[in-house]
Amino acid sequence: MEEQTLRYLRGRFGDHYRRSEITPPPDANEREWGYVPWTEGPGETYVRHKSLLDLGEISEFLARERPRHVYFSAGRYENPSASTMSGKTWRSSDLIFDLDADHLPAAEPDDTYAEMLAKCKDALLRLLDFLEDDFAFEDLTVVFSGGRGYHVHVRDEGIQGLERDARREIVDYVRGIGLDPDSLIRKEMRGSVTARVLPTDGGWGRRVHRKLIDFVDELETLDEADALDRLKELDGIGDGRAKTIYGAVQQNREAIENGNVEAGGVGIRTLVDSLVTEVVETENAPIDEPVTTDTNRLIRLPGSLHGGSGLAVQRLDRDAITDFDPLVDAVPETFRSHEITVEVTDGGRVELDGDSFTLEEREVTVPESLGVFLMCRGRAEKGQE
Repeated sequence: MEEQTLRYLRGRFGDHYRRSEITPPPDANEREWGYVPWTEGPGETYVRHKSLLDLGEISEFLARERPRHVYFSAGRYENPSASTMSGKTWRSSDLIFDLDADHLPAAEPDDTYAEMLAKCKDALLRLLDFLEDDFAFEDLTVVFSGGRGYHVHVRDEGIQGLERDARREIVDYVRGIGLDPDSLIRKEMRGSVTARVLPTDGGWGRRVHRKLIDFVDELETLDEADALDRLKELDGIGDGRAKTIYGAVQQNREAIENGNVEAGGVGIRTLVDSLVTEVVETENAPIDEPVTTDTNRLIRLPGSLHGGSGLAVQRLDRDAITDFDPLVDAVPETFRSHEITVEVTDGGRVELDGDSFTLEEREVTVPESLGVFLMCRGRAEKGQE
């Protein structure tokens, strides 16, 4: 990044912070703080092991230092500015989940930035289903990271003291790691008979049962030959088992809807076993696992700007997530005021603020929001006005 570009971005980040009200996280004075300043040359300088006593009031610090990135810790400490983790003396930590579009299994190499973010939102909604329905967490803060994804901060009292191993169990659950079909089945009295049942009221059992019903619906649209072929596409199902399962599906639809995996003998249970892997692949939450297990993790400050995009790190109301468009709603108002000149160094198509641009590698005049976005992402340098 050229010196002129760096100075421009630092100045405009400062303008943004002077116009913004930043709400710090709970117990902000017990957390470690870190930031990345705008520095010349390759690489970044990471300043950390700071407390609010070192930085001062957060809004004043941001307006004064105009950092490229700013972070606070999930953990709370007795001495957050100590230079070693052992010296900080850990007290408790939020539970943090990080979804990054670059790491999604569904992401394709030729996806646009907008397409990656859309897929990441789908993963976010799956994650929230786990956190709200399966774990019944109540104190959740959802944040657009300003870059490639979303963060979820869980601050329920019951998770604050969890150490790494316990957090690892939560990770394994939402990722579906090591999910055993036998663990999903429970015994219930159905009339005078004890039945083995796939739960339909929640958890992975509900997800597998929902997939089972969808699959049965699909089979019922096919003739017998095609239905048998479809069954044989599943792992572990050959000719004989396919015929057994098909017969069980034809005769026991009501029992299947009620979760009874013993309906029709071994057929439905075999089908459930075959579907579990597919359900885990499509319905797990592909979080960045080390973030959640790390009780000392630094995470982006909501309300700050992301120095790799110029977009806002933005808190989201739960009922606003579905309609949230990060490439429109996270564009800071500060950067919507006028046009600027930039030298495009990496051309191509860009979607931002409800518009689409096809840029050539030359000097152009563009809306400032687009110019800041390009410069932050290393695709342009500041031009002469």
